[in-house]
Amino acid sequence: VQLVESGGGLVQPGESLRLSCAASGFTFSSAVMSWHRQAPGKERELVATILSFGGVTKYGDSVKGRFTISRDNAKNTVYLQMNSLKPEDTAVYYCNARPLLGGYWGQGTQVTVSS
Repeated sequence: VQLVESGGGLVQPGESLRLSCAASGFTFSSAVMSWHRQAPGKERELVATILSFGGVTKYGDSVKGRFTISRDNAKNTVYLQMNSLKPEDTAVYYCNARPLLGGYWGQGTQVTVSS
């Protein structure tokens, strides 16, 4: 199983980024996919979740209305579109997969929001 995140970087407040997580080694279309983040000195928190076939989504309160999670089952990829970024969004962002059996994490990608 592999989850490879990309798209992180350094942006200014108010700007946007799109994270991608390319998955392999399991049946992606039936897996619940989510993004989590962890800032220095803080616990890892759930950012957004997308269910399998139905595409139902759920967001953490701090990102509602600014972030959008989506998936492309043909490409085995989940995305996180992040708009109106704030300094408090600075963290390492992790992709998580929950297929029918097991659970997996990516290696993380750094997002830094600073002027």
